[in-house]
Amino acid sequence: MFPSSVMDLVPKGHLAHFIRNVVSEQLDLREILNRYSEERGYPPYHPVMMTALLLYANAVGIYSSRRIARACEERVDFMALTGMQKPDFRTISLFRLRHLEAIKGLFEQVLRLCQKAGMVKLGHVAMDGTKIQANASKHESMSYGKMKKAESRLKAEIDRWFEEAERLDREEDQLYGPDKRGDELPDWVADKQQRLEKIRQAKAALEAEARAELERGPDPNKTGHKPKSTGTPRDQVQRNFTDPESRIMKDSHGFIQAYNAQAAVDWASQVIVGQLLTNTSSDAHQMIPMLQQIGTNLRQQVREISADSAYCSELNLKALNRRRIRAYVATDRQDKDRHVSSWVQQMRRRLRQGGWRSRYRLRKQTVEPVFGQIKQARGFRQFLLRGLNKVSAEWSLLCTVHNLLKLAAVVH
Repeated sequence: MFPSSVMDLVPKGHLAHFIRNVVSEQLDLREILNRYSEERGYPPYHPVMMTALLLYANAVGIYSSRRIARACEERVDFMALTGMQKPDFRTISLFRLRHLEAIKGLFEQVLRLCQKAGMVKLGHVAMDGTKIQANASKHESMSYGKMKKAESRLKAEIDRWFEEAERLDREEDQLYGPDKRGDELPDWVADKQQRLEKIRQAKAALEAEARAELERGPDPNKTGHKPKSTGTPRDQVQRNFTDPESRIMKDSHGFIQAYNAQAAVDWASQVIVGQLLTNTSSDAHQMIPMLQQIGTNLRQQVREISADSAYCSELNLKALNRRRIRAYVATDRQDKDRHVSSWVQQMRRRLRQGGWRSRYRLRKQTVEPVFGQIKQARGFRQFLLRGLNKVSAEWSLLCTVHNLLKLAAVVH
């Protein structure tokens, strides 16, 4: 009445078997395994199994460590993957946090497997970005100007309470009795003190960032008309108290507290060949780093690329020309500007000459479905972790899983 082996719980061609085999046989996990060389011995759950568990859970749209732990107890596909082992949610969460950098590095290994399978052509690559909700609310953000006003207002309010408490000390001693001083802080003062401390910390962090930006000077790889740093934050600059490294960004539904996730996708197979994550809302600054990453990962360069008008800048077009990459970059945002560079004018003519047959048409059918598969089909709408470094690893894991699914479809 029961299967003779735990492997028989799911069919032979199941995704769980594929991911377990890829992780155990084809991925180099020495960076993870070497961290368990201490005399205390190996952890109760093998790191290879835990890595496969994280990848498989993300592949089937389960991201929370509590939901993954529950699936290990209730779902036969997870039982087949783990060999009936049932790590609790703390173990899963700690494993993910401990090995963020190593997990981030799996993207390049899986991409190489796709390349070996003949799925990466680099004949045409489409690039785009999408805003993904951070693990923070935009209502927990405050601008530097408001911080200055709130700091002085809260400090004055708390000081007034202490002055009043001091004046009434003797009367309160008689009222409250000898066991209490009569100057204990009420709850509302404690809360405002905590908020004042948060505001001061955020204000100091913005000031430190502004000083560092002044010392560092302008970045030659960035485009745009960002005002020159003066060493003092502008009043409009905002900082979030929950996730200070996230930013308020605009997406199709309005303004959200978010990160900007970037992907470059191969037209031949919808494999992600380059990915990164930034807390800058502009896409234009990301094209050159993405091209560099593709060249590093695959040891060859893209032959043709398409991108929307957010990437159109003289700096980017020059970089594409130096790399001898034939580009199709929309110029919609520059069409109203009469004083555009010759590089933008040349790109505008190329797109108009191609008309409906232009290779630019491949952009929408290449990169946008990938974001749809990640956000809609697999239900990833909000990051679980906080901080740019951790969230970057989370995005890298999602892109790795996307490529694993594409590879599984070809192999099977």
